[in-house]
Amino acid sequence: MALSDVSLDIGKGEFVSFIGPSGCGKTTLLRAIADLEQPSSGTLTVNGLSPREARESRSYGYVFQAPALYPWRTIEKNVALPLEIMGYTREQQAERVARTLDLVNLKGFEQRFPWQLSGGMQQRASIARALAFDADLLLMDEPFGALDEIVRDHLNAELLKLWARTSKTIAFVTHSIPEAVFLSTKIVVMSPRPGRVTDIIVSDLPPERPLDIRETPEFLRLAARVRDGLRAGHAYEE
Repeated sequence: MALSDVSLDIGKGEFVSFIGPSGCGKTTLLRAIADLEQPSSGTLTVNGLSPREARESRSYGYVFQAPALYPWRTIEKNVALPLEIMGYTREQQAERVARTLDLVNLKGFEQRFPWQLSGGMQQRASIARALAFDADLLLMDEPFGALDEIVRDHLNAELLKLWARTSKTIAFVTHSIPEAVFLSTKIVVMSPRPGRVTDIIVSDLPPERPLDIRETPEFLRLAARVRDGLRAGHAYEE
């Protein structure tokens, strides 16, 4: 059993991070929301729909840990792929691809291939693909975990700007305490054996968050609470 007794509401427009040790069910929970795995019990709804109905109605975009771009397709064609599958016209595809590449600051790279871009740029292209069909919900499974700290900081700041511009609801999996605190309106701390929610922390940080906010007492206080929740989860015995 990967998860047990998880009860959680995510409101429209929230940025919710899930943090916990490996094996605590963070990715499983995200995959259950996306109808990539089916819960053995309980109730799960996505915008009032079952996960299957939400998947079939394209209610969410999913960003995986790796960019998962097709190497033989240009960045433009990779971003357009879900739009092709969904039957958008060429004109609609071109408009949406241009808009989403601009959102992730990849304008001018439309005709490049994935291997011609850095890892951070590839992941931004993956985010653009998930945004292309304008779903209300964005599911992100540790998208920056494999990147170096400088690139990760930059993409964290860019993701906050993107969230502010689009008003999407974002569910974000991470192993990084600073990343979770910097990005989130709500932080869900999870424990292993099996995954449980040990704490739900509502952030009181302002919406505008420069990177140096991480040195403020308010930020450090939230980070300490997340760390305490992770320690409590590890100490949990059935």
